[in-house]
Amino acid sequence: MYLGTQTDARDDDEFRVWAQLGITHICADPAGKPADWTLDDILRHREKVESFGLVLDMIQLPMSSRPVEEASYPDILLAGPDRDRQIDNVCQMIENIGKAGIPAAKYNLNLIGIPRTEMERGRGGSLNEAWRWEKADHDAAPGLAGQLSEDENWERIDYFLERVVPVAESNRVRLACHPHDPYTPPGYKGVTRVLGTVEGLKKFVMMRENPYHGLNFCQGSIAEMLDNPREEIDDIIRWFGSRQKIFNVHFRNISGGKLSFMERFPDEGDMDMVQSLKTYREVGYPWMIMPDHVPTISGRDPVGVAFSYCYGYITALLEAMDAGHL
Repeated sequence: MYLGTQTDARDDDEFRVWAQLGITHICADPAGKPADWTLDDILRHREKVESFGLVLDMIQLPMSSRPVEEASYPDILLAGPDRDRQIDNVCQMIENIGKAGIPAAKYNLNLIGIPRTEMERGRGGSLNEAWRWEKADHDAAPGLAGQLSEDENWERIDYFLERVVPVAESNRVRLACHPHDPYTPPGYKGVTRVLGTVEGLKKFVMMRENPYHGLNFCQGSIAEMLDNPREEIDDIIRWFGSRQKIFNVHFRNISGGKLSFMERFPDEGDMDMVQSLKTYREVGYPWMIMPDHVPTISGRDPVGVAFSYCYGYITALLEAMDAGHL
């Protein structure tokens, strides 16, 4: 395991800072719209990242966590008339990622984005993202997807996987899908989010089963599916990790659980993140551990400071484990 980041570099100094903080592997995207990236764009980007002593371990496919109304390729999940061409474009990008020597790509299969209620105060007055079902609009109108049943959602996902997974295997690119964040009750905004439960994620990784088909394992998002994250999370890590279905880890903590939670720094939420890190090692997980969704804090550089705090915390844990102190 090694410390990673997916934070956008605001300038070249950001790459230098990451290297100075001990980060060696990163997930970072080329400039411009993902749907427009060419092989040359990806190669130039990899060369730039490597010039700072970093390894470009992963990039994002043009399938983000934003609502489908803002998607580069909406017809993939809407089963629209341009679906096959859009899937072909994704396949071409996977081929380009493989040709550029990048071993993994993350992506989302998201229709309604990342629902949240108002932010809440956390440690020292920080502002933290939260989701309280009792404060949500239970009658929120459907979006472009309309009323989408669970079965139809699975059919569209399978149609996509059938096409892209063989391409990923032939190009040796691990495809890491992010869970739906957060769990929402069936039919919310017209959609039953099938990747918003642990059972759904288990079904997903077994569909078109392949060593190059797995998860961007967001520990925070999965905790949001659970009644008791502290007691449940490590067995879930074991299930996916023992099957080599974890390709990246978003190391995020929360307080609360299913339908009522607030995001936290990794050292202050309900889950025992030290124990979780031990469990990742127990199952032989070999890739990046990265912070995710940090709280909003005060100061001249809130984003940089908050992530730097998380980098230091994870580095200290990894070093302690390597030294046999954990």
